[in-house]
Amino acid sequence: MVLRQLEYLVALAREKHFGRAADACHVSQPTLSAALRLLEDDLGAPLVERGHRFVGLTPQGQRALEHAQRILADSENMRRGLEELSKGLTGRLRFGAIPTALPIVSQLTGPFHLRHPGVTVAVLSMTSKEIERRIEAFELDVGLTYLDAGPLERVRAKPVCVEEYMFLTPEGGVFAGRGRVTWSEAATVRLCLLTSDMQNRQIIDGIFRSVGASPTPSVETNSIFNLVTHVSAGQCSAIAPRHLLRFFGVPKGTQAIELIEPVGRRTLGLVMSDRDPPSPLARHLFEIPLPSDMAMRIEPPGPPPGTRATPATSTR
Repeated sequence: MVLRQLEYLVALAREKHFGRAADACHVSQPTLSAALRLLEDDLGAPLVERGHRFVGLTPQGQRALEHAQRILADSENMRRGLEELSKGLTGRLRFGAIPTALPIVSQLTGPFHLRHPGVTVAVLSMTSKEIERRIEAFELDVGLTYLDAGPLERVRAKPVCVEEYMFLTPEGGVFAGRGRVTWSEAATVRLCLLTSDMQNRQIIDGIFRSVGASPTPSVETNSIFNLVTHVSAGQCSAIAPRHLLRFFGVPKGTQAIELIEPVGRRTLGLVMSDRDPPSPLARHLFEIPLPSDMAMRIEPPGPPPGTRATPATSTR
């Protein structure tokens, strides 16, 4: 067994296609297939369900995949750890972030890059479930996601900031001049919301349900940018994170209003695999102190008098 054969197995599981897996590994398809058969012979077990095209991995193949992912990650960590002693930290930090957290990623990667200029940072937008899955599969080094919106397993977490929600609506609309809007009132107008597979939407739906409301959005999108532009065009209103508006400002032709009864808040934080030893890249990012102005720019003020905050669930 050699590491290259394990790389082929991981690539095939990821691509679910022999040709694409071979391309990803920069080898021919016959070379990849022959190496996988040698791996099967070496392990004494069938790993791949074969047909005219890729069908899937056998139960033995799934078990082998888990070990292969861990072995390859440990090999990479060993290489990075040794290089760090002689050259400083190098490599490619794979950073996954939920869309609503993208505006604050640079506040974390900026100080990291100043300390470790030899590292390339790749930031990808993805759902919280995808972040958790890719960290488990060693396809991400670190993620930025919700810490208290659902159970997190087999990860180490570092709180970063609080996400609080504002009502973004066209100027001159039914809420013109209002300083506060209740969630029940927000449910009565045309809304543009993120798609239902996104954790932010699930949080918002949960808050609406807590006040007995179940609005049907007029527009759904998986893009925060698209969410805001629909409001700017005067077509509908939206629920937007406060930090998004603090970073980019309230779009022209819109107004941002406090959402109350309840005041919804969730904690955003960094997560990485809890394996030992940890990934050197993830560990060094976790060790970077939060910028001194992050709390000032991100932390929301206390709830207005007479309002209540939604309880947060605990996270591991």
